[in-house]
Amino acid sequence: MSNDSTQIGLTDKVVKIKRCAAVVKGGRRFSFAALVVVGDGKGRVAWGYGKANEVPPAVEKAVKDGSRKLKEVQLDGTTIPHEAIGHFGAARVVLVPASPGTGVIAGAAIRAVCEACGIHDILTKSYGTSNPTNVVKATIDALLNLKTKTEVERLRGVSL
Repeated sequence: MSNDSTQIGLTDKVVKIKRCAAVVKGGRRFSFAALVVVGDGKGRVAWGYGKANEVPPAVEKAVKDGSRKLKEVQLDGTTIPHEAIGHFGAARVVLVPASPGTGVIAGAAIRAVCEACGIHDILTKSYGTSNPTNVVKATIDALLNLKTKTEVERLRGVSL
């Protein structure tokens, strides 16, 4: 964790570390890319991507990138207000609200986003690609499509 993120109460979860090798005269030169999910546990979440020659600076850059683009997500207690579907590339993610005590039923990439966001009870299913980058982006897309009951009433101009 970087100093900036801990001061404002952000948590970060490393989803994926990628290693790339460039073959040079003396052998192989490695570089690393980190995919990190950043959230405050109270409904704000983002993903960050950072590249460097070592793992710790790559993670630090990713956290900094993620903390710059935090987005607000509508939550309903410890779960989400309604079912949501998110798309990114070939990744499709379905999020379903769950009753208290269910826990986060999700794969690694979706789990990281849900826990960083502050969701404690949710059922999920991922279709299409299992590429963590695209799954994280699809999950955040699904979370940004959520609307509360009062917001829907206001938009439609009716009471539900």
